[in-house]
Amino acid sequence: MTENQRLKIIMDMLHFKTQNDFAKALNIQAGSLSDVLRGKDNMGVSNAIKDRLEYVFHVNRAWLTDGNGEPLLKKDPIVVETKEGVPFYDLSLTDSRIEDIMITEEEVEYFVNYKPFNDCTAYLPVFGDSMYPRYASGEIIAVKSIKNFDVLQWGEAYVVMSDAATNGIRSIKNVHEHADPNKLILRSSNPNFRGDTVIEKKNISSLFIIKGKITRNLI
Repeated sequence: MTENQRLKIIMDMLHFKTQNDFAKALNIQAGSLSDVLRGKDNMGVSNAIKDRLEYVFHVNRAWLTDGNGEPLLKKDPIVVETKEGVPFYDLSLTDSRIEDIMITEEEVEYFVNYKPFNDCTAYLPVFGDSMYPRYASGEIIAVKSIKNFDVLQWGEAYVVMSDAATNGIRSIKNVHEHADPNKLILRSSNPNFRGDTVIEKKNISSLFIIKGKITRNLI
């Protein structure tokens, strides 16, 4: 098995459904990733890709290169046995297993006992660049469930999940006030992602304010 084939296995293990999403997480062009996965012109996996996989996703570099050891390295959590702190789910928001971030205990990677964010609902990884530079792909965000959609902090970032009537939006966006009090404006931080999304509050199934972010070395 080549390292290109092992990279495809890693993509599946990390639950990336499309090469485009995986390419964004690796900060490379989708076409370049396609060439790597196909082994075009005997192209191997670059050191830059290996570095990002190792740092952001804890991929075992030795396994990716030579097939030695396990594909993913498990970091020791701060607290596991006592289950104190907030659960960390290593899942994309687009993953079908996420519903209102009420995931079975088996899906919890571990619990993070970081006191400033211990009132939060969950920790989640960021995928994609629509909120860059505020939140970069691979960073870990702490989110807290919001039940009252009429009391929001304008301009702050939220995880927004909507119902089927609005195509089941699952995204991180800055929330802004709309002239109609029954609606919200969703906006990206990245200027390359132009255009606002207007959504009615009644179509929001779940809303989580992002309290902050942490680095991998804190988990």
